[in-house]
Amino acid sequence: MRRSLLLRLAWRQSLIRLLVLYAFAVALGLLLHQLAWVLLLATAGVAARAYWRLYRVSRFLDWRQQLQTVHGQGLWAALETLIFRRQTENRARSRRLVGLLRAYRQAATAMPDGALILNRRDNHLIWFNKSARRLLGLNYPQSLGQSFTDIVHAPAVKEWLAAGVTDDSLMDVASPVDENQRLSLRLIAYSGRQWLLVVRDVTQLMRLEQVRRDFVANVSHELRTPLTVVHGYLDMMEPADNPEWAPMVEEMRRQSQRMTQLVEDLLTLSRLEAQDHLPEESIGMASLLVTLRREAEAISQGRHEISVLDDAACDLFGSAKELHSAFSNLVSNAVRYTPNQGRVEVRFERTDNGGTRLSVKDSGYGIPAQHLPRITERFYRVSTSRSRESGGTGLGLSIVKHVLSLHQARLEIESEVGRGSTFACVFGPERTRPRNH
Repeated sequence: MRRSLLLRLAWRQSLIRLLVLYAFAVALGLLLHQLAWVLLLATAGVAARAYWRLYRVSRFLDWRQQLQTVHGQGLWAALETLIFRRQTENRARSRRLVGLLRAYRQAATAMPDGALILNRRDNHLIWFNKSARRLLGLNYPQSLGQSFTDIVHAPAVKEWLAAGVTDDSLMDVASPVDENQRLSLRLIAYSGRQWLLVVRDVTQLMRLEQVRRDFVANVSHELRTPLTVVHGYLDMMEPADNPEWAPMVEEMRRQSQRMTQLVEDLLTLSRLEAQDHLPEESIGMASLLVTLRREAEAISQGRHEISVLDDAACDLFGSAKELHSAFSNLVSNAVRYTPNQGRVEVRFERTDNGGTRLSVKDSGYGIPAQHLPRITERFYRVSTSRSRESGGTGLGLSIVKHVLSLHQARLEIESEVGRGSTFACVFGPERTRPRNH
C-alpha cells in the first residue's frame, strides 16, 4: 500500500515538474522569439537528465553496487527508493540464509553418524561430514567426485544402491578403514537428483547381537540333555500303576514336550540368524502342496474345511527344507487358531511382476490392528492363553520371516478381527522356475 502511494505521488510530482518546465520554456521562447530552439534545449535537458538517472539506476541494479543515498524527488527518486529497499531486503535475506546454511553445516559436521550426499545417477560423492571421513577413510577434497561403490567394495552395497532401497537399512557392512568395524547404511531421498546416505557405527550393536545369539544357542543346546532325561523318566511312569498321578504325569509330559519344541525353535532361529545364504535347489511345488494338505488335515482331524489351490503352475528355487518348514508353520497356525467348522485355504499363485505368492487364509479369530506391526517379533503373542492352549512357542512367525529374508522374499499379513487372517509369502521372479512335468 505504501509503495503504490509512493509511486502515485512520484508520478504526479514528475508530471507537474515536466509541465512547469515546458511552460517556462514556451514563455521564454516566445519572449526571445526562439520557441523551437528553446523547446529543443528543454527536451535535450530532460533527456540528458533521464539518461543520467537511468545510468545511475542500472549501476545500482548491478549486484556489485549497493545504493547508499537517494537524490531528489519524483519518479526517478521513487524508483531508486524502491531499489534501495529491495536491495536491503535481499541483503538481509541473504544473511539469514547464509546463517542458516552455516548452522545446518555445523550441525551436520557435529553429527556422530556419517552423512554423505550422493549423485543419484552415478553415486558420486558431492559432500560428506567429518564422521564420514573417520568411518570411511575419506579425504577432503580428494574424495569428492568418487563413486561410493569404489570406496566400499562390498557387492551387497552396489546392489542396494542400484535398488534405491529407502525403507530398510543395510546392516553389517565392513568399514574400508577396519574390517572389524561394522557399519549400517541408510538412504534418504531428499532431492530428485541426490541421495542423503547416513552411515552409522554398529560394531558394538553387532557384537551384543552375536553374544545374544551365542547365549540362546548355547542355553538351548544345553537344555536338550536334561529334557531328554525328563522325557525318559516320564515315559517310564505308567499312569495305570498310580491312577492318582495320571493328571500330573500327563501335564508334565505336555509341558516337557512344549519345552522341547521351544528349544528346537530357538536352535532353528539361531541357525537361521547365523546364515547368510541357504543351500538352494528346484522345489516341486505340486508335491509340496500335497504334503501341506496332509499336514493340515492331520492337525485338523476333520474339524475344518481344508482347501489347497495351485494356480501358479510353476516351481520355486530355494531351500526345500526351510521353505517347507515356513509354509508348514503358517498352515499349522491357521488350523490351530481357527475354530471348529472353520475354513483354511492354501493358494499358490503368480504375481503381476512374474513372481509367486503362497497365501494361507483362515476364518479364525483375526488379529487386532495394533498387534500386526509386532506379530513377527520373538515370543510376541496376541493372546497368551490362546497360544498356550494351542501349544505355540511364539517363535514360528519369526522363523518364517527369517527364512523368507534368506530367500529375498517378504511376509505380508492381512487380518480383521472376527473375519480371519491371511499370511502370504511373496517371492520375486528370480525365485520362479518352470514346472517340471
